[in-house]
Amino acid sequence: MTVKLTIQNRQAQFEVVPSASALIIKTLKEPPRDRKKQKNIKLSGSIIFEEMVNTSQQMQHRYLARELSGTIKKILGTAQSVGCNVDGHHPQDVRDDINSGAVECSAS
Repeated sequence: MTVKLTIQNRQAQFEVVPSASALIIKTLKEPPRDRKKQKNIKLSGSIIFEEMVNTSQQMQHRYLARELSGTIKKILGTAQSVGCNVDGHHPQDVRDDINSGAVECSAS
């Protein structure tokens, strides 16, 4: 969990900045779990590619990618580590399609 702390005129304000994995799990609509009782849970949901683009647009300011496609590739790597699919395909296959140009990554 990342917390953004802003101090102005000796007044501190904080806000919680969600990570990429937290946004992906939120997109999967997984129920909350007790971390002490349930360990090593594998997620097996599927995300629509447009939702992946929306998540990438939210996280683009935190990554140093020049284009949106670079940010989408990083989010796809996080989706692979979480264990979810994109449109029923493995995230590595979607990343290969982006590299070959078969899938267009545009901010629409």
